[in-house]
Amino acid sequence: MAILYTIGIYLMGAIYHLAAFFLPKARAWQDGRKQWRIHLKEALATWSPEDYRIWIHCASLGEFEQGRPLIEKMKQEHPETRILLSFFSPSGYTIRKDYAHADFVMYLPLDLPGNARDFLQMVQPDLGVFVKYEFWWHYIAHAQKAGIPLVLIAGLFRPKQYFFQLYGSWFRRQLASFSHFYVQNEPAALLLQEANISAVSVVGDPRVDRVLQIAEQVPSFPKIEQWRANRPTLVVGSSWPPDEEVLFPLLAETLPEDWCVILAPHDISIRHIQQIEQSLPLSFEKYSGWTNTDPSGSRVLIIDNIGMLAALYQYGRIAYIGGGFGAGIHNTLEPMAFGLPVIFGPRYERFEEARRTVVQGGNYSIEDATELKRVFIALQEPELYQKSRAVVEDYLQGSRDATQKIYRSLQSRQFLPK
Repeated sequence: MAILYTIGIYLMGAIYHLAAFFLPKARAWQDGRKQWRIHLKEALATWSPEDYRIWIHCASLGEFEQGRPLIEKMKQEHPETRILLSFFSPSGYTIRKDYAHADFVMYLPLDLPGNARDFLQMVQPDLGVFVKYEFWWHYIAHAQKAGIPLVLIAGLFRPKQYFFQLYGSWFRRQLASFSHFYVQNEPAALLLQEANISAVSVVGDPRVDRVLQIAEQVPSFPKIEQWRANRPTLVVGSSWPPDEEVLFPLLAETLPEDWCVILAPHDISIRHIQQIEQSLPLSFEKYSGWTNTDPSGSRVLIIDNIGMLAALYQYGRIAYIGGGFGAGIHNTLEPMAFGLPVIFGPRYERFEEARRTVVQGGNYSIEDATELKRVFIALQEPELYQKSRAVVEDYLQGSRDATQKIYRSLQSRQFLPK
């Protein structure tokens, strides 16, 4: 099985190599790994052999946000600790390559035996932390051989994952190599325990700590406040074209006249923004070059930049989050941190906060434009709206402090510097 796995990794690398000729993300994925040994050696030259070293790996930006509170807690308590942060995806590395709380940020080299061996021999981490997903077999095997403790934080496991299938015994051995699992819920812990993995703690999602921190420190935007003029606001975050197809009929036919919309699409390319402008059924302004803040001038504000969205939920009454008609929904915790009921498409089951709050009646999944209209109209009723807000707030309060729980546990297991 190890041979087949390695062949599969070689094939994955070849696919990215071919895709790099056509896709910018694939090109960034490939180019970012070139001469990684040289770049890593240069970075490590400034580190002392006596430094306590922690390697933290995130698949992408979403996983980084889950690991970020722990990174910053470690740096706050032990500023002398050296932290190496690795990413698999360009979307994580590109945005966080200059992250101030990491001593070095890099792409994780492809999971081949020589790469894993050289990486770990060069870094010599005292602790490895994987965030939520990604189990790279050669890195795990070489870490175990070198006596490097590995932990997983923000873990989520589902019965359909390959670990828990009849053919999954080889993959389950990866799990047995971890020193401890910090998972988000009881079902995940139970799955691990049924697979004879006993080093498990249920602590919740550390990303909750991050979004609550953002909500407490949120900046204000006077121009937006002047334009909004206390109108009830629908905030649309990270929308894709399939989301916009179900949203625009709502804006045309159902949105009350006293409401306004803040629309922050996931893709802010000129082409996509132009498509939105051509399809929007309401008057609009773009944030770039925006001059008219008169509330009577427009009802939709298009956010054509990256970085503002998390703070803009403070102005919302209801949020719609995109991605649910594609690979999966984007960040629902950010609007939830401001007490907003959230609506999204049908693909949300991989996200604990969405799954639980939908069951409890705080957030809502929709299948089409008709269902979106029904949910939006229902949330105009004060009783249902307040119930939804209460469910959202209860989830956040019950899930906070995961970062502190993980940190204390790592301390008690002597995985952190004294």
